[in-house]
Order: sequence, then structure tokens, then C-alpha cells
Amino acid sequence: MSQPPPSRKPRNPYYTGPVSDHFDGTVFFNPEGEAPLGFRELMRWQFGGGRSAWPTQVPSPFPPAKPDDRVDGNGLRVTMVGHASLLIQVAGLNILTDPVWSPRTSPFSFAGPKRVVEPGIAFDDLPPIDIVLVTHNHYDHLDLATLKRLHAEHAPHIVTPLGNDTIIHRAIADAKISDMDWGEQISFWDGVTIDCEPCHHWSARGARDRRMALWAAFVISTPAGKIYHIGDTGFHDGINYRAAAEKHGPFRLANLPIGAYEPRWFMKAQHQNPEEAVQGMQLCNASYAAGHHFGTVQLTNEGIEEPVRALEVALKDQGVAPERFRALRAGEVFDVPTV
Repeated sequence: MSQPPPSRKPRNPYYTGPVSDHFDGTVFFNPEGEAPLGFRELMRWQFGGGRSAWPTQVPSPFPPAKPDDRVDGNGLRVTMVGHASLLIQVAGLNILTDPVWSPRTSPFSFAGPKRVVEPGIAFDDLPPIDIVLVTHNHYDHLDLATLKRLHAEHAPHIVTPLGNDTIIHRAIADAKISDMDWGEQISFWDGVTIDCEPCHHWSARGARDRRMALWAAFVISTPAGKIYHIGDTGFHDGINYRAAAEKHGPFRLANLPIGAYEPRWFMKAQHQNPEEAVQGMQLCNASYAAGHHFGTVQLTNEGIEEPVRALEVALKDQGVAPERFRALRAGEVFDVPTV
């Protein structure tokens, strides 16, 4: 009797490398963590109700920012573009995180989550961009249309976790990209380094590439202090926050996501809520925090203002002064105090 052919593991289209404690040869995973829930749970959420209505357009309380070309010395300035897109100006460098200027965070130009707040910096008003950090490949973080524009106008050095370089190079063949694994470091100039560190999340651009590119947080070390930047993460019992503090802390600033967290039964493992973000700020020993990943595109059930209200409650409950953790609105400029 003939035997059935052996089953084939799916091929990873983005990355080929050795097995590690967070890569099994095909997919990446969170050590001792939780994988994202599957299609059945997704449908339960999508058709389960409870989704708050968002307005179709909201003006920011701040006018569009017009950043200076550079911030030197001990200065550290963060300007909110929207969602997870931040302009970090420090040590004479201009760093953009997860830049999205497109109207939708979607594989389609005609459907998908649409921004309700205009970018807090007009694209043409950007200062010279030196570095772009892309934390993972979800469409609200890796926007190829914006990366193409940035490459044409600024030709920045793109830093991203393993596998995402393949996605970007397919669209921008001559882009300068450094791909990084957790625990790796690259050096720039004048004492500036970037470390790639774990966060508890996942990745996908479609239905067949789940967890085939890595996700990460970054630590930016500069003469003006250290910055801990997380694009997306579940709290994961604070494990990664404690590890970052032990390896790199203290931090002058932590950029932490505070939105896209409801319903908790579906989102808890992958998106922390404001209460957990405040805990994370304290665990990683950050003097100040900038809250992002809220109020720009509706991805989940909570209302547009709920993350800000929940952050205010969490800061009060945990005894953290509100000026230490600011939920940044589009166009808002945060000059981080020296410590």
C-alpha cells in the first residue's frame, strides 16, 4: 500500500535563516508567549458587536508642525505625525518611526481603515530624514507608498527587523536597509547606536504569511539619553520591559502604544492597554513617555477618546504625574525634559 507524500511546510517568502529561540525555520514566535488568535476568533470579534462609532474626520487641537532642521546638544524633541508615526529629533539626527502619510492603512486604496486626522506634519515640511525605523509589517506600520516618497525625497537609512527588508526592497530596489534580529546592534555616528529588542506581537501582510517577518522594539542610545521605542506590543507580564531596563535602562523617553486594545479577549496578547502602558513605563525605568497608536485610524472597538481617558485614570491610580506620560496628538511637539 502506497504511503501519502510527506506534508510540506509553507515556504517563508521573506526570510531564510537559522533556527533560534524565536524562529522555527519558517515562522517567528514570542518565546513563552501567545500566538495571535485564528480566523474563527477573528470572525467572532468582527460580528460580535460592541464597536464604537468614530467620526469620519477630526481636527487636531494642534496646527500642523513645521519642525526645525535639527535638534542638537541635550535636546530631545518628538513630534506626532499620527498613529505610530513619530518624528524623533535628537543628537542632530532626524528619525521617523513607522511612517504613514497614506489615507488608509490597508493593502487597498479604496477600502480598509481610513485616517480621520490629517498628518501632524505635512510631508513637504519634513526636515531631512536620516533614519526610518519600521517595527513590523502590518499596514498601519509598514506603508510602502510613504516609504517610496521618503526614499525619493530623503533616501533615509531604513532599519527594520528580519524579513521586512525583503518586502521593502521589492518596492524600492535601491533602498539602504539594515535588517536586524533581536539582540543585534548597529552604530551610526557621534555615539549613536540602535539596538533591536523583543516585543510581544506578530506580523502579516496577507492570509498566508503570518509571522514570517519579525517584529521588534528599538533602543536608540545617544549622547542626549536613551529612547525606548515600541510600535506595537502586548504587555506579556512585563517581561520585555524588565529585560529592557536590565540591559539598557534607565531611559529618558519611552514611546509606548496606548490604543487598539478592545475587546480584551481578542487583543490582550498583542496590544497593551493604557493601564499596562503605564506599568511598562515604570518597569523599563523611563523618566517620560509619549503615548501613540490611538486616535488616527479605527482598528478596534474602543472609542476614539477612550485611550486618553483611560491613560488619565491609570496615571492617577498608579501615582505617576500626568506630565510624565503624554498622549500625543497630531502636530503636538514634546520637548522632553533633561534628566
